[in-house]
Amino acid sequence: MASDSAAELVDVMNSLTAIIEEETGKLLSPGRHSDMREMADAKARLVASLESRNARLARERPNWMAELDGEDHASLTACVRALSEASILNARVLQRQIDLSTEMMAAVAAEAQRLTGTRGTTYGEHGTLFRTDQATPISLNAKL
Repeated sequence: MASDSAAELVDVMNSLTAIIEEETGKLLSPGRHSDMREMADAKARLVASLESRNARLARERPNWMAELDGEDHASLTACVRALSEASILNARVLQRQIDLSTEMMAAVAAEAQRLTGTRGTTYGEHGTLFRTDQATPISLNAKL
């Protein structure tokens, strides 16, 4: 029974690792990838499955890991390690993509503001000049 539980977890973790590695590869490659949404959905489903299986095992057999034989334990440990490494790299790549998007949006907003001249100037009572940046409306095509 413990071996079946470990095999199920290994299968789910291997699938999750494969999807994470594929997503990371696509994020690192140039171009637009239309299946990113499906990959994110698949990751969410696999994570939910993994969490429910772990919760069920912890509830039904709290010592299930201690019951694993050496080979099953080694296989489970290797899968956890591979999933962890893939997840760390994926998180770094995703954070970089978010940072690039934020930088690009700031550059677009700054250029739009420069072109539209939405900077206001106000003179204070002592001849002080105050510059204020007014919000520039920006509309983006969702297919950038």
